[in-house]
Amino acid sequence: MSKCYFFLVLETVLGYDRLMNMRDVIISITGIQHDPTGQKDAVELVTAGKYGFENGESRFTYEESDLTGLDGTRTTFTISPMGVVMRREGSLNSEMVFREGKKDLFLYETPYGSATMGVDTRRIDAKLDEHGGTMELDYAIDFNHTPVGRNKFKINVKEKRHG
Repeated sequence: MSKCYFFLVLETVLGYDRLMNMRDVIISITGIQHDPTGQKDAVELVTAGKYGFENGESRFTYEESDLTGLDGTRTTFTISPMGVVMRREGSLNSEMVFREGKKDLFLYETPYGSATMGVDTRRIDAKLDEHGGTMELDYAIDFNHTPVGRNKFKINVKEKRHG
């Protein structure tokens, strides 16, 4: 069994949080969402979460709330040299892959049904280490090849001070 396959099986069975030393952090997300008509919507969220860094790969996770409209959903970002994966599990399920300069398709599942959407990643700038750091994402979203928005987010992950 290859090492990569072994860790994929462990992640699926045990959950990645158990494989990586996850610490308490504060996650700040700020961003602007543009719709096709040019309307802008500013987003800002500060929440508690968990963060881990190992072998050049970062992972942070947090629980969504009524404020985001995704109550009952856990969001997890995994950042590696290959790109960024955002996985949502719970009341809404999706997995978006961000690879700079590439377009990827993903399945967006809601209680009302599912749809295939596209994400065209314009820019990824991740500066994360064992203490946290920042990540910026700039990407466009489409539904059946029709643009539905462009999003620019900056995410800051800081170790939570205990005491």
